[in-house]
Amino acid sequence: MEKIDLQRIYKRKKTDRDIFQELMAFKVKEILLIANYYDAYTIEREGQFTDKVYGEYLQVNLYTAPRFISVASEEEALDVLAKRKIHLIVIMAGLDKQTPQLISLHLKSKYKDIPQLMLVNNNADLAYFDSIEDQLSQSIERIFVWNGSTKIFLAMAKYIEDKVNLETDTRLGDIRVILLVEDSIRYYSRYLPLLYSEIVTQTQELIRNEPENDELSLIMKIRVRPKVILVSTFEEGVAIIDKYRDNLLCVISDVKYSRNGVEDEDAGVDLIEYTHQADDKIPCLLQSHDVENAKRAKAVNAEFINKNSVTLSHEITRFIKEKLGFGDFIFKNSSGKPIDKASSIEEFKHKLTTIPDESLKYHSIRNGISTWFMARGQISLAKRLRRYRFEDFKTVDEIRRFILQVFEGYELKKIRGRIINFRPQLVNSNRYIVSLGKGSFGGKGRGMAFLSNFIENVSFRKLIPELKIAIPKTAIIGVEEYDNFIEINNLIQTIYTEKNYEIVKDAFIRGSLSLQLRQKLRSYLEIMKRPLAIRSSGLFEDSLSQPFAGVYATYLIPNNHPDLERRLQELETAIKLVYASIYTDDSRAYFNAIDYVIEEEKMAVIIQEVVGQEHNGKYYPNVSGVAQSYNFYPFSYIKPEDGFAVIAVGLGAYVVGGEKTYRFCPRYPRLQLASIQDMMRDSQKYFYAIDLGRSDYDLAKDGEQAAITSYDLKEAEADGTLTYSASVYDFLNERIVYDFNSRGSRIVNFPGLLEYDQIPLPKTLDILLDIFSQAMGSPVEIEFSLNIENQIPTLYLLQIKPLIKNDFWVDIDQLPIDTQRMLMRATKGMGNGKIENIQDVIYIDPDKFNRLKTEEMAEEIKSLNQKMTALDRNYLLIGPGRWGTRDPLTGIPVTWSDISKAQVIVEQGLKDYPLDASLGSHFFHNVTSMKVGYFAIPYDSGDSFINFDILKKQETVEELKYARHIRFTAPLTILMDGKKQTAVILYGENE
Repeated sequence: MEKIDLQRIYKRKKTDRDIFQELMAFKVKEILLIANYYDAYTIEREGQFTDKVYGEYLQVNLYTAPRFISVASEEEALDVLAKRKIHLIVIMAGLDKQTPQLISLHLKSKYKDIPQLMLVNNNADLAYFDSIEDQLSQSIERIFVWNGSTKIFLAMAKYIEDKVNLETDTRLGDIRVILLVEDSIRYYSRYLPLLYSEIVTQTQELIRNEPENDELSLIMKIRVRPKVILVSTFEEGVAIIDKYRDNLLCVISDVKYSRNGVEDEDAGVDLIEYTHQADDKIPCLLQSHDVENAKRAKAVNAEFINKNSVTLSHEITRFIKEKLGFGDFIFKNSSGKPIDKASSIEEFKHKLTTIPDESLKYHSIRNGISTWFMARGQISLAKRLRRYRFEDFKTVDEIRRFILQVFEGYELKKIRGRIINFRPQLVNSNRYIVSLGKGSFGGKGRGMAFLSNFIENVSFRKLIPELKIAIPKTAIIGVEEYDNFIEINNLIQTIYTEKNYEIVKDAFIRGSLSLQLRQKLRSYLEIMKRPLAIRSSGLFEDSLSQPFAGVYATYLIPNNHPDLERRLQELETAIKLVYASIYTDDSRAYFNAIDYVIEEEKMAVIIQEVVGQEHNGKYYPNVSGVAQSYNFYPFSYIKPEDGFAVIAVGLGAYVVGGEKTYRFCPRYPRLQLASIQDMMRDSQKYFYAIDLGRSDYDLAKDGEQAAITSYDLKEAEADGTLTYSASVYDFLNERIVYDFNSRGSRIVNFPGLLEYDQIPLPKTLDILLDIFSQAMGSPVEIEFSLNIENQIPTLYLLQIKPLIKNDFWVDIDQLPIDTQRMLMRATKGMGNGKIENIQDVIYIDPDKFNRLKTEEMAEEIKSLNQKMTALDRNYLLIGPGRWGTRDPLTGIPVTWSDISKAQVIVEQGLKDYPLDASLGSHFFHNVTSMKVGYFAIPYDSGDSFINFDILKKQETVEELKYARHIRFTAPLTILMDGKKQTAVILYGENE
């Protein structure tokens, strides 16, 4: 299949959040400050300059303060510019005024695109720089005056950012513009910092008061604050008004400044009149140090502020709140008298239905509603309302209905593919994810949110018209509820000191969830009455850097008891058991192996509707499976990048348990090497389902399988769910036929899906693996279920997680390898890199192997692993058959905690015990994330071998009935070629 162009098919539905991310593309992150040592000292004083600048940013809750690099000469400046990406150059001019000018000119000739600002030491020097304004303008964009406050640096950075981003941001986000016309360096150096601080503060205050704003939303919504554009002449002011008339939020103007190249005492007043000719609803503010100008301001319907007023900050705050949409929305009657107010968007929507027609008409004519919404970061809503004017409607009632329809459509559109706060009426849909508690969603939760968003932004109907793609109905409890649970039940001491999992588990079960969460869960269950899967989602789980896969618990519950309180109790118990699963022996072993502190882990919980439907009292999907985009066991012409999938009938617990599933390559689904005998032997014989008639299960006692029952495959056939999944072995003719009327054993090989394309599952998986691996920038694993209800097949995506793969490949064929020192060579497996710190080998003695005693062998391996864990020593593990299988006849049934210190694992075939190479079953992710090598040595393979003679000669550390622990005197050299799936292990020359 040709590689899919992700950018072509991923048509993101732009939400406000998307627009926020595109805004402020240019950020001043690196500032080069050029000042001689004396001037630098003037700024830095006691060395606290950087801290103070960061303090100014933090005071207004801006999270990305620029970094300053200070130099004292042109030579140093050029050196920095050659090595770093500088966004702004600030040149300090103090006692020496000539040198800064020369430096500025020289730098401009070499770095034309970097803006330069000059910072003058005090007001007394301004007259000199006014006199050389034309000369300075060749390289200096604007001059500011330093009056001892580091706020000036915030203003300089924001001034440049707003100027650069103005055109793009007004186009993308309809961002509003505050025009400041001032030519006095002294005054705009004082005025601009004050204006920026107030605007940012007011923007944050109103955004925080809106519901559904997390910290990230707050940070991004700050980007919709109005741009402050500073100009100094009448002509520049007119140009901004003409170009950004529809975005102009207000005009703040001095009275006297240049018009036609000369000082004009009427320029400010005339500019306000020009503004009102363009739009008489634009608020204007005339500011002057001469209070006599207050009369002139009133004459042109403008506010007035005395620039020298001691209450300047208070007056600016009042103007911003009352005139620019930052305060409450004040509903007024036809004469402009206030009659009501709304403090939030929800309150506005409610009062919109009750305010008199005259009030709605008053505000519609003035178009102030969209301004108020824009100030609150509701870009899409504001833009939609802004397109229409009062004249576009026949009646006021029509306007009212239109605004309410815009609200409703906007709400539905914006939640698709999103995470929404819990509302009972929105539970029963899979178009979004419902949040039942605050805090991070953990690794799996992030994966589900990503899937939900992706499905809404890709037209899968065009790519795969025969199969619907969806996620199950999903709700997530954030990690804050886990913290609440630990705190209100006084479990801190327990989780820090108690190592016995059973004691921890009992303490968790006795605990109580918060009252608020219990109320939400009760309301949730009043709507949701189908079986539920309660899944773990730890902070570290399935992350790109360290996926804790298969370590924590998942519980399935029928959720069908007639008593709501009984169902609530079952759900609460499952949640608490998921919380407790952080502290299982397996989990502790994993944390120790990767050197993480277990107390740093926190748990979110995913509650998903179980995919499937009822069949004669059983609940299960037609097919469950796992697909990966990178295949470490390719054969024939299959490439590792073609991926693979394993599928089975029934619930997915069968698949992740490492049992007999059907494996295929989605790109070449018909390509199989298995003989009829192999297919008969390895075919699925039973399946898992939820028994809807059972009520005697005990989650705490029986574990994750408590509510799950295994059924003979005959029951699936009786349910009619084998239609696409099984064939019949025609023993008379030694063939496999796709005909259930034939007599013979059923073989689960999914012919309807893989051979006859009745449902395009392989094609779909191939497409999904391709686009998701592109989207995540990593090989991926997808867990899925296929359900066919009312003849409509739907593929549900249950989880997605990254597969960690090393970036550095070892090419064994290109290395000078001494074949006389080979302990092992494998031509099939996984792993990559070079390991040189292992001296220990634990292996099952092939001479003592007994296929009926593999469970005893597993106990011996567990015992040796515990001792290696105590010593903190990694080792090479070798044994017959599959490691980690649940079928003791096919290998050694260990869990991950039983072999957690194994750095390289080898599966070996024996003469009468052929090897069916596995992928480490359910601990495959642990193997890959911890960079464990995993290799297969088939019996009597010419290219692959293990030199047991060398192993027998080594020092015996401990020998048990079946297992042997030996130690080499020098570390082994382990080379793993990830591209060719080969490995070589070398021992020292004197062994």
